[in-house]
Amino acid sequence: MNDPALQQQNLPINLKKYQLVLSLTLAVEEINKNPQLLPNMTLGFEIYIAHYVETDVLENPLTWLSGKNKNSPNYTCRRDSKALAVLTGSSSTSIPIRTLLDLYKLPQFTFGSFDPLLGDHRQFDAIYQMAAKDSSLALAMVSLMVHFSWTWVGLFITEDDYGVWFLSELREEMGRNGVCFAFENTIQTNAVSDFSSDPSVYRHIMESSTNVIIIYGDSDFLLSFILKLGHFLITGKVWVMNSPYDDVTISKTYFLIDSFHAPLIFSHHRNYSGFTNFIPRANFSKNSEDISLARLWIQSIRCILIKSDCTKLGQCSYNATLDWLLGHIFDMSLSEESHNIYNAVYAVAHALHEMLFHQTEEPPAHNEQPKAILSSQLHLFLKKIQFTNPAGEQVVLNEQKKLEAEYDIVSFWNFPEGLGQRVNVGKFTPSSPHGQQLILFENLIEWPIEYIKTPQSLCTERCGPGFRKAPQETNAICCFDCTPCPENEISNATDMNQCVKCPDHHFANTERNCCLMKAESFLTYEDPLGMGLACMALCFSALTCAVLGVFVKHQDTPIVKANNRALSYLLLTSLTCCFLCSLLFLGRPHTASCILQHTTFAVVFTVAVSTVLAKTITVVLAFTLTAPGRSTRQWLVSRFPNLIIPICTLIQVTLCGLWLGISPPFVDTDAHSEHGHIIIVCNMGSPITFYCVLGYLGFLAMASFVMAFLVRNLPDTFNEAKFLTLSTLVFCSVWLSFLPVYHSAKGKVMVAVEIFSILVSSAGLLGCIFAPKCYIILMRPERNTLQRFGKRSQSGRNEP
Repeated sequence: MNDPALQQQNLPINLKKYQLVLSLTLAVEEINKNPQLLPNMTLGFEIYIAHYVETDVLENPLTWLSGKNKNSPNYTCRRDSKALAVLTGSSSTSIPIRTLLDLYKLPQFTFGSFDPLLGDHRQFDAIYQMAAKDSSLALAMVSLMVHFSWTWVGLFITEDDYGVWFLSELREEMGRNGVCFAFENTIQTNAVSDFSSDPSVYRHIMESSTNVIIIYGDSDFLLSFILKLGHFLITGKVWVMNSPYDDVTISKTYFLIDSFHAPLIFSHHRNYSGFTNFIPRANFSKNSEDISLARLWIQSIRCILIKSDCTKLGQCSYNATLDWLLGHIFDMSLSEESHNIYNAVYAVAHALHEMLFHQTEEPPAHNEQPKAILSSQLHLFLKKIQFTNPAGEQVVLNEQKKLEAEYDIVSFWNFPEGLGQRVNVGKFTPSSPHGQQLILFENLIEWPIEYIKTPQSLCTERCGPGFRKAPQETNAICCFDCTPCPENEISNATDMNQCVKCPDHHFANTERNCCLMKAESFLTYEDPLGMGLACMALCFSALTCAVLGVFVKHQDTPIVKANNRALSYLLLTSLTCCFLCSLLFLGRPHTASCILQHTTFAVVFTVAVSTVLAKTITVVLAFTLTAPGRSTRQWLVSRFPNLIIPICTLIQVTLCGLWLGISPPFVDTDAHSEHGHIIIVCNMGSPITFYCVLGYLGFLAMASFVMAFLVRNLPDTFNEAKFLTLSTLVFCSVWLSFLPVYHSAKGKVMVAVEIFSILVSSAGLLGCIFAPKCYIILMRPERNTLQRFGKRSQSGRNEP
């Protein structure tokens, strides 16, 4: 591994660059020992330092191509040089060198970060990028944000072509997953050096409400950014990056509070362990003129960890096992750039192997000399090369056929004296099924020191169950207000955009986070209200029966016989049925009860009201027949009033029959009127026929009231005219009041109103007509005589 350029210029070397040399040496050694690859041929290599100064970047390539005479380009003094390919670093050095290498048609392999500019094969047809294209890096980072519910993040990114491309990809993925930028800061690489003198970036970070910040750029940008911004004390921020920064972890000194404590780094997945086994076999002899690992330790870490006097190189032991130092000072795993170098060497070897095999299949002509190996011939095979490296990874140089890169999510555990322990805390595999691409070991993640649990990064607090997000017009979609769900709608998850309406037979609970099954609601006998109404109905029906018993017992008395005794018996019987029919409205409705409820109510009330009408007509006829000069006795004899009852009842029965024939009542449910309940009700079916039935009943009541009102001033010894007028007035008032109250009530109340109206109207008829008579029969029997009746009748006739 002689490197004259390094020795001559006496340049400082760090461990990261030495690892690149070791990976190159490892690949060459493995190929030379592999009898299946390039048999009877030995690979070699030369190493030159590429200057970063634009005026000197071509100095060493010219020395390599032309020999020591740098002033004679396009002429070589090195006849023994047989270089077939060139390995270069980042695009900043690859592009200038490419102009020179094109003259020689040399394949050029870049082991730095992928650059989309170099992907233009029409302009850079001889350049092969070994780095994987970060086509899934944006998805990987956003998947991490979604996993931890980080919706409010900041971004620092390089202002170059690749930075612009990655920002576009990141915006698309973030928009698809509801993640927003708290700020976007594009920075030129040369502007990072001003951070230490310009605290505006530091203030921008600390004043931002986000707790998660993404840093994206090449290695140079990341190292510069971290070193310069590390001069400020930044706490409470989680850093997410796109590549490791080994130099920083090696050179920094331990401090309890670190600005870039335990970042989460996305690096390309590598699983080759041969490099770990190769390092201890490297030559550590102190007499060697090679670039030894021990010299690099002394130069890089200034003997910080070796507690003896190391001012002289000979005082350090180079042949010790150094296992602990290898594990903590030197990165034993293959870095991304080292991995690219390793694959590039194998790509050259496989392409050269294929080219030689192709030449052997074409036998040379007679006396023809063997063909010389030309580097320009490799391009044809490199563009088609596809092989599997010793780690089992498939390597493809054609960018269109490359598989999407897998990412290791790496963190660094900080230890005293600047020792960073690299820890794999997760993995992202784009080819896995959706939802299984990201694997995290959260117990291995070390958060910034002020967090005792997973930090949150939100623009606004989450909307819990029972609330929905209401966007703020002037802010990003991640900033929103939390609005309670409307009535009968729920949200059972966090940060829901819309509430979900509960099904018809369910209702939302008070917290609006789940739907509950609605309970059936109907007026039952066990309900206090139903029990009270049932007791009233039974008491009134018993009272009516008692009145009927009194009338039967005193059936021969003048007051019972005075106003058609048979009609009084029929009225009392129909009132008893009216009281009892109210019981049909109690209990769970079913088809039979729905039909019986209103048809029974209509028929028995028609009998009662038509009986009242018949009694009113009886009073009118009684006084008309006793008047002088009248000859209408035959009407009373023929008992015309008794015909009114069957005629009126038959009309009502006909109407009920039409109702049941057209659209009978049926059981229905009302899931909206009462919160949390499904009201079981009887639907009237045809509303027209139902209101015809009620209208006919109202017509009979009004006719009875009008006729009773006209004869209210007749003599009242045993005359019921005034009582009939009052009873029909009460009846009409109750049912006129019932209509608006009934239509405004819901559920049990509606049924209770109907039952109460039935009871009150029936009680009004019972009380107004029969209470005065019972009072006379039971309390004032002396007034229940014919003599009393004769005196009152005579006085009535003598009145002018």
